Amino acid sequence: MSGKTSYLAGLAAEKTIEADYVSKGHGIAARRWRGSRGEIDIVATDGDGFIFIEVKKARDFARAAERVSRGQMHRILGAASEFVAKHPKGLLTPMRFDVALVNQSGERRILENAFAY
Repeated sequence: MSGKTSYLAGLAAEKTIEADYVSKGHGIAARRWRGSRGEIDIVATDGDGFIFIEVKKARDFARAAERVSRGQMHRILGAASEFVAKHPKGLLTPMRFDVALVNQSGERRILENAFAY
């Protein structure tokens, strides 16, 4: 895929995943939230906490999952810490980190609690 095609496919995947979370009753607190430590694709609300969602699109689920590196996990954790620091409970805010995989057919798999903080 060209760079622009990949970018647009990624945006479409994020919108699909966002709709999945909304259909399950979650609100969306932020899209493509960027802090000094990194970016989070989607931040969903979960009661008084947040779900930080990394969306990966690839030809198949295995390739999508392989694209989540240890370094990326650390950046997401850092960005999430920044995000909750602006909320009343700070780092005591309940948090969950999900990875949403999307294959070339548009099928989706959500890995809840894919990594812990």
